[in-house]
Amino acid sequence: MSHSLLKRRHGRIGMLAVGLVALAAALLWSQGPGSPRYDTVAVFRSDIQARVNAIGTLQPRRYVDVGAQVSGQITRLAVQPGDVVEQGQLLVEIDPSVQQAVVDAGRAAIAGLRAQLAEQQAAHKLARLKHARQQRMTKDGSTREEDVQAAQAELAYAVARIAQLNAQIDQTRASQRAEEARLGYTRIYASMAGTVVSVDARAGQTLNATYQTPNILRIADLSGMTVWTEVSEADVSRVKAGMPVFFTTLGGGDDAPRRWESTVRQVLPTPPVVPVSEGSAAPAATKAVVYTVLFDVDNADGELMPQMTAQVAFITAEVEQAVAVPLSALQRVDGQYRARVLNAGGQAQSRPVRLGVRSRHQGEVLEGLAEGERLITAEHPVERGWSWLQW
Repeated sequence: MSHSLLKRRHGRIGMLAVGLVALAAALLWSQGPGSPRYDTVAVFRSDIQARVNAIGTLQPRRYVDVGAQVSGQITRLAVQPGDVVEQGQLLVEIDPSVQQAVVDAGRAAIAGLRAQLAEQQAAHKLARLKHARQQRMTKDGSTREEDVQAAQAELAYAVARIAQLNAQIDQTRASQRAEEARLGYTRIYASMAGTVVSVDARAGQTLNATYQTPNILRIADLSGMTVWTEVSEADVSRVKAGMPVFFTTLGGGDDAPRRWESTVRQVLPTPPVVPVSEGSAAPAATKAVVYTVLFDVDNADGELMPQMTAQVAFITAEVEQAVAVPLSALQRVDGQYRARVLNAGGQAQSRPVRLGVRSRHQGEVLEGLAEGERLITAEHPVERGWSWLQW
């Protein structure tokens, strides 16, 4: 091959190499870094509720603990847990033998005092007659002065003795009424209608009511319940009497849990006292302080039972069909909320946002956003387009 032909071939190869380099440079220039891709969500309208969540325990709204006012052995227990009782129904009988003996002794003492009173009344009558005779004899001077004085003293003694016996009879009668009442306490009746929810004694058990009243059973009206709710000290300032509240109970299977609604009746001013055993007291800084909030709910169908756990939500504020935004789409900067919005040109811009009522996931927009605007929730950079050039 001639030298000139080789020279022309090398020239064409060089021009081709230059063209390829220029083409690659053009591709790299045209497919450099692109605009990022955004995930967005529209500003929408929604009902928003601000809530304080807590756990409560159901208790009967009205109940009474039935106790024994006298000591003795239980001879009959007429009810069991779950029994429905009427007011005035016999519940418990206690051995009355000791109280009956005390009552009989009191009645005998009263009878003895009445006999003494009758005897003293006869003595009083005799003393009155003697005194009258001495008064007549004094007029004609046929008696001595000392006999007149003795008759006056005897009459006064008889009168005083009668007064003393009447007082003793009144005192004994009062004691007798107390003993008869105690005898009546050996038969215990229901003071209200309701359901026997617990029984703490059994037939044959001996009760000692000397220092305190021993509880035997509890009767409760289960047609109305009270929810005793524990609210943390961080949230209790947001809970007020009259505030709407709802709760659900545990369980229910696959069905949606039933929801009960009510209003707050009372916020107790001091936390419950929790007894701490000796040697186990925790430092004050580690103790969780809770306050008790009470509200009532009807239970006509009997679905609610004592000691059930209630999952409670106090509604501290709410607004209907507000312009709403998910809180996850906002950023907190220097104590202010900001949102990144995708404008009509596809560009991201940051705006301050003022919120009103907030739930756990949403916030009411007062300023800064309008319904339908697109909020940026995530950003994905576009990958370079020249990876196909790699070998």
